Amino acid sequence: MNSPAIDSPATQTSTPAPRKARRLAPGWFLVSPSVLLLLIWMIVPLGMTVYFSLIRYNLLYPGENDFVGLENFEYFVTDAAFLSGAGNTLLLVGSVLLISVVLGVLISALLEASEFFGRGIVRVLLISPFFIMPTVSALLWKNLIFHPVSGILAAIWQFFGAQPVDWLAHHPLFSIIMIVSWQWLPFAILILMTAMQSLDQEQKEAARLDGAGPIAIFWHLTLPHLARPIAVVVMIETIFLLSVFAEIYTTTSGGPGYESTNLAYLIYTQALLQFDVGMASAGGLIAVVIANIAAIVLIRMIGKNLTDKQ
Repeated sequence: MNSPAIDSPATQTSTPAPRKARRLAPGWFLVSPSVLLLLIWMIVPLGMTVYFSLIRYNLLYPGENDFVGLENFEYFVTDAAFLSGAGNTLLLVGSVLLISVVLGVLISALLEASEFFGRGIVRVLLISPFFIMPTVSALLWKNLIFHPVSGILAAIWQFFGAQPVDWLAHHPLFSIIMIVSWQWLPFAILILMTAMQSLDQEQKEAARLDGAGPIAIFWHLTLPHLARPIAVVVMIETIFLLSVFAEIYTTTSGGPGYESTNLAYLIYTQALLQFDVGMASAGGLIAVVIANIAAIVLIRMIGKNLTDKQ
């Protein structure tokens, strides 16, 4: 007779812990106060913003708080400044990303490929603008570089016999892009320089022995190695660049007209200059939706990038 088979401990499969037992684990009770506080921190302001966006709430008319539904959203979207603000926001974000990523990759590659005295000091100087407050940075560019009388660019123009240009008046959005790019380029350099240090040097030596030049090594080894850091830089910078405000407020105040107005500054003008809290709340919700869409798209792109590189 065949004796019944006895399962060895190696063949026995452990049953998963019941879901109820995992819910009652001590870690859940330890984490729950922080999660609850975070939810309250997020839900209460969001709920108040949604409430204000659905009523007619203007500080100049405190007694008129009628329910208007989606009327504030309609007024905000159909406002003449909305299309200009949305277009300027996209142009600002795209231009700063292009400048910071391209120059960040090139500067990081040059620093990694070259050996010279004081390279550590140069690295510190390259990332130092990132630690300057946006308001201070905007004032420096406004008074020391872009000023049509006492600025550095005005002195250069006069040296060559040309008429100085009032950059903030004639090229406001370009000026804002230069200021913000100068602020965020060090962040890209910091991330990309750190990633360059993990590049396998043996592959580069093997490529050199096979006759590959500097351009071929950069294109086939360095750039693919920086795919993940570039994706991270793009995601983080996009989230922050959608809310650029201090640079515009300090230099151009959104003008002339709406030429340098983005969505963040447009919401500010609705809330604090026109005292229309309802429309400003609607604009804030629209900006939140746009930011979340951008974040979801970028996270999916980065997730696909990380999966493909495994």
